[in-house]
Amino acid sequence: MTGLALGLILLSAIAHSTWNLLAKRTTNQELFIWWTLISISIIISPLAIILFLRYPIVSPGWWFVLGTVILHALYFVLLGRSYAHADFSIVYPIARGIGPAFVPILGVLILRETLTPFAVIGIIIVIIGIYTVYWWGRIQQLLRDPLRLFRETGARYAILTGLVNSVQSVWDKVGVQYVNPFLYMYLLALGGAIVLAPYMIRYHGMGAVRIEGRRNLKIIPVAGLLMFCAYGLVLLVMQFTQVSYIIPAREIGIVFGVILGAILLKESFGRGRIIGSCLIALGVSLISVAR
Repeated sequence: MTGLALGLILLSAIAHSTWNLLAKRTTNQELFIWWTLISISIIISPLAIILFLRYPIVSPGWWFVLGTVILHALYFVLLGRSYAHADFSIVYPIARGIGPAFVPILGVLILRETLTPFAVIGIIIVIIGIYTVYWWGRIQQLLRDPLRLFRETGARYAILTGLVNSVQSVWDKVGVQYVNPFLYMYLLALGGAIVLAPYMIRYHGMGAVRIEGRRNLKIIPVAGLLMFCAYGLVLLVMQFTQVSYIIPAREIGIVFGVILGAILLKESFGRGRIIGSCLIALGVSLISVAR
């Protein structure tokens, strides 16, 4: 991975951790994320028009845009269902950990990417680090009955979330070869906001939609810009870097999230989080030197 790619991934990870922190502090995360997609659709529209005129989308590109809108809408719904049935500490590491495990496999099988030994070791260390951060205190319980966790409804939804996330990563890797990455991100947000509208209004009600929008009127545009930059930069890097390296390297965002959580939310910064964060940083370092 080149220095430029790693630098953009680090910036993306900081933006991703920050907007997730903003979402975590709200009362209704699903509605907040939906409002964030709407804000992207409005704020970035002038740039999107310029990009659309300068980089017209050819026929295959529209199919990839449609596909990513459907995949991301499914991802957000599954993630919401996961959190409705299980704790954050269960859902997040499963949904987040499956990507670094499966994307390299899909990258090799579908995109014919190659992995160096350094990259393989780095990816494994990143995955171990993710679960160390969140499951440090329950490792013995998991070892006694490793299948118990996956019998829980929330965990099953989280597994589906992670699998959808893996597929959409590989899908988007191909999609940005046909569509400008920032235009792709804009259309993803616009399409996601439209597709999710019936679900959000019916599931939460218009009253809750209005309350969430008014309550976070100043924060939503900031979160929207951060979300746009976070995944837009990843899509940009996908144009010249293997997706098998990008997705595991993105997990450095967990380290930033742990630090921000400790500083701003006063969350505990125990041994498991320190060790897990160090493992993730080490794994990303190994991936960064892979060629």
